[in-house]
Amino acid sequence: EVQLQASGGGLVQPGGSLRLSCTASGFTLDEYAVGWFRQAPGKEREGVSCASHNEEGDTYYIDSVKGRFTITSDYTKNTVYLQMNRLEPEDTAVYYCAVDLLSQYLDQTVRAPCTLREEYGHWGQGTLVTVSS
Repeated sequence: EVQLQASGGGLVQPGGSLRLSCTASGFTLDEYAVGWFRQAPGKEREGVSCASHNEEGDTYYIDSVKGRFTITSDYTKNTVYLQMNRLEPEDTAVYYCAVDLLSQYLDQTVRAPCTLREEYGHWGQGTLVTVSS
C-alpha cells in the first residue's frame, strides 16, 4: 500500500523550532519530488516547500518561510524532513506532505526543479503545528 505519514507537529512558542517528518511506505521517496503543504483554520491549503530529488538537489520555499524552514531528505530512512525555525503564530496549521505524481516518470538527471504547482498526490494524514504563547 502506498502511503505517506507526516509527524512531528506539536505546540511551540513563537520563536521556537519543530522538525516535521514525512515517511513513505510502499514506494521510494527519492523517485519523486516531495512537497510540504499546510492548511490553517479557515484558509485554503498552501504549498510551503518542496524537494525536487533531482541531480542538482533543487529545493523551493515560499517567501514567508524562506530563511526559516529547511527541507531535507534521508534516503536511508525513506523520509523527508521540514526543519522549522523561528516559528510564528502565522505558521499554525495542519501540515501535510505529498509527492509530485508525474516526477516518478523523469530520471533524476532530467527532473526539473519543483515549484509546488505540480500535481501532488498520495496525501497522508497531516500533523498539527500550533505556534502560541
